[in-house]
Parts: sequence; structure tokens; C-alpha cells
Amino acid sequence: MRQKVERITKRLVEALSSWASIECVCLCEQAEVDPLDPYFAIVIDAYFRGAVPPPEDRRAAYGDPGAFECAQAQAKDRFFLDGLPIRVEFKDTSKVDSLVAGGRESLWILKNTGTYVFYRIAHSEVLWKRSGWIDETRRLIANFPSELWDGLRDAFLAKMEHYLADLGAAAVRDDGFFYLVSAAGFARYAAAALFMVNRRFEPSHRLIDERLRGLKRVPDDFFGRWETFLRADLEMSRERKYKVAELIAKSLIAFK
Repeated sequence: MRQKVERITKRLVEALSSWASIECVCLCEQAEVDPLDPYFAIVIDAYFRGAVPPPEDRRAAYGDPGAFECAQAQAKDRFFLDGLPIRVEFKDTSKVDSLVAGGRESLWILKNTGTYVFYRIAHSEVLWKRSGWIDETRRLIANFPSELWDGLRDAFLAKMEHYLADLGAAAVRDDGFFYLVSAAGFARYAAAALFMVNRRFEPSHRLIDERLRGLKRVPDDFFGRWETFLRADLEMSRERKYKVAELIAKSLIAFK
């Protein structure tokens, strides 16, 4: 199976690198897990300058893709090759350059999108590159400014508090849908703030819980409360879970 993954990946790299606008091709972490794992996918980031070929040309270049679909707004292709799920995401190098060089101005974007864009640049496997752009970009984000780490921590904590307030209101109203939405937002931004404290970019949502446990600096009793909050099999009222979330929030706000 692993040889099959390597063969398909090589075919994709050959197709993508043949286009003059492609700067580099990177393989994301989802391809590292067992192909039988439900989280497995061959996810390719293709960084480009200028423009990429239209969807019909891309589809033809991939060979014989099954269930091909294209998200026009994001230039993202989803399809299957030999039964394996493939995602090819096209990313404009000029937008990455602007984000990297933006300093505090980038804070207004990153506080909404998170830092996963930098995580993928730093942790993906470079399969092919046309120049040293990816190496220089990695060097720059490896020296991410302290003021941005701290600014993002504060921004994520503010968002966490917003969702905490919504969570409490939903618990009192016994609003199941809004409670779930608020709980997801609270967990997302609580984790994001903790990654910023540890000077780490956020991984994919699939990996956040796992990678949190590898962080060196966490508040006392954080993981006990975190596990209690996440578990769905506990006979605990929504109001009691809100109280647990409140304790998590207080510990994160006080934690430097």
C-alpha cells in the first residue's frame, strides 16, 4: 500500500511541476498515517506564482481521477486515484509572502484564520521546488516575532472568552445546537492560545488534541479538565460542563 501511495504521489508531482507557474510542491502530514486510517489522504500543497491552469486542464493532467471536484474560490481539487483520496491545494506565493512580511498587520488576518498556514509550510515534506523560495519562507517563519506570538495569544483568549459566554447562555437556555457550536469554538481557541504560549503553530484540527499533550508548558490540572470537557459519555449536565470550561478559561488567562 505504501508503494502505491509513493507511486501516486510521484505522478502528481510530475504533473504539477510541469506547469511554469508552480513554485514548489509539498506533501502534508495526512499521507504519513496508515492508508487504512480514516484520516488518511494524500494532501498536496502546490505553491504558485501568477495563475494555475483551469480545472479541465488540471483534471486531464492528473490522469484518470474519480469523483473530481474543484472549489473555484480556493483553487482546491478533490478526487480519487486508484481508490485513494487526493486533495491538491493551490496557494499563491504572493499572499504567503505578504502574510510573512506583514508584522503586526498580519495579526488581523491570523487571529481569524489561525497559524495553520505556517504549520503546513514548516512541517510538510518538500517533494519538488523550482527555487529557494520555500527554504527562505521556512527560515522567516522559524523566527516568528515574539510580539505576534503574544498578540495572537491575547486574540485567541478573547475569542475563547466570547465562546465561553455563549456556552453559558446556551447551557442556561438548554439550547443543544448553540451549545455544541459554542463548545467547539471554545475548545478551538483555548487550544490555539496554549499553542501560542508554547511558541508553536497550530496543527490540523485532527491533530490538535494529540499535539496539545506534547506541549511543555500547560496550566496545572489542564488535561484533567480538558478531557472532562471533551468527553461526551459522561453523565454531566451542560451547566456543570460550562463550569469546567470556566475553570479552563481562568487557568489559561492567568497562564503566561
